[in-house]
Amino acid sequence: MNVSRALRMTAFAVAALLSGQAWAAGGPALVVEVESGRVLHAERATDPWYPASITKLMTTYVVLDRVRSGQLSMESLLTVTDDAAALPPSKMGFKPGTQIRVDNALKIMLVKSANDIAQTIADNVGGSVDGFAALMNAQAQKLGMTTSHFVNPHGLPDERNQTSARDMAILARALLTEFPQYQDLFHIGAVQFGRRIMRNTNGLIGRYPGADGMKTGFICSAGFNVVASATRNGRHLVTVVLGAPSANERTMKAAELFDRGFNSKVNFTNPDLRALPASANTSPPDMRSVICDRRGPMPEEEDSPVVAEDASSVPNLFSSDVMAFAGDTQKPARTVLGPRAAVPPERVWVGLNPPSETELAAQAAAEEAAEKARLTKKKTAASKKKAGKQAASKDATETPESDDGGKTDPKGDAKTDPKGRVSVTVKPVSVQTKTTDQKPSAKPGQKADAVSKGKSSAN
Repeated sequence: MNVSRALRMTAFAVAALLSGQAWAAGGPALVVEVESGRVLHAERATDPWYPASITKLMTTYVVLDRVRSGQLSMESLLTVTDDAAALPPSKMGFKPGTQIRVDNALKIMLVKSANDIAQTIADNVGGSVDGFAALMNAQAQKLGMTTSHFVNPHGLPDERNQTSARDMAILARALLTEFPQYQDLFHIGAVQFGRRIMRNTNGLIGRYPGADGMKTGFICSAGFNVVASATRNGRHLVTVVLGAPSANERTMKAAELFDRGFNSKVNFTNPDLRALPASANTSPPDMRSVICDRRGPMPEEEDSPVVAEDASSVPNLFSSDVMAFAGDTQKPARTVLGPRAAVPPERVWVGLNPPSETELAAQAAAEEAAEKARLTKKKTAASKKKAGKQAASKDATETPESDDGGKTDPKGDAKTDPKGRVSVTVKPVSVQTKTTDQKPSAKPGQKADAVSKGKSSAN
């Protein structure tokens, strides 16, 4: 096993123990077969957890249900509200009043994980965030998501938000089985808006063979979450990983669970997803001290090569509530995840109709001009800053330093010692006399005349 990975996982578990969250170390995980709903593997699958942006899968379900009922269409226009525009990243940054079609909104939300688009959906479909959350919770109850409660459409931090690996697997199966015509929404590799190209935050897309969805999520209190789906040899699996310590570990864990899932068989001993026993825990753990407080900023995704290790070789310090893979008698071949395969981005736009070639060219020109203006402004600011530094440096070095630590002016006539005292030396002036070249003598105890002496001092 990779030694550095073992150390990371052990450190993560120990940190969780020290923070009073021993039962949460490693995070919940679940593998389920989509067609049968049978569980292949479960680790703390019903423990409550903060969902973060995997909340957007429920937002998607509500929208698709409205489309199915005819209350909404994929071409319906949604208007960006002031509240949506004010949300923190990840976001598109559209101005209030901008209109976007439902299908484009879903693509951007699922690929870019844009919070402003999620709230735009909520404000337009539910009338408000609270109104949309009521729709989300009604659907969750209908689907049997007994651990879940939603208060917003995007998953930004709120201690009232919670779900579980089991509930997210139930939701994933519902999305895939009830709306097969929209499965492509979940595995778009990238979207393009104007000149901006935004890749999917799911590190399995384009890297794991057969990966075809669905959504990632991250906030400090939750860690790195993912609901992923993959198809191999006609078999479709969903894997849920919650609370991973990094985006890379999340991807590695999901990949190894898929490997073992595809290597195992379902039989009558595998429980149904809805039959998993309820957790004894009633509220999600706050993983902030483990995930964020001990580290610097972390990326949402990583493209370095990843090797999925055998799960049995990963130290598991807290193994309660674990259902191991059934029929997994031999170790599966490890899947190596290299850089993402290049995929053509799918174009999205604002407004009702897709832009024409002329409009695209005009938009590209406007964006290019805006970018040039931004770079010019940045360059000008940098030049002014540099000029200011050079001027300050020139002022500081205009009077060269003398050997004794004081400063002498360019003519060598004035000197300031380290204590700030100034002495002035006047260059000798030669005086010619016609009568004699002898100098007058001074009386004892009396200084010579300054002019005749040729020197002056001021202390």
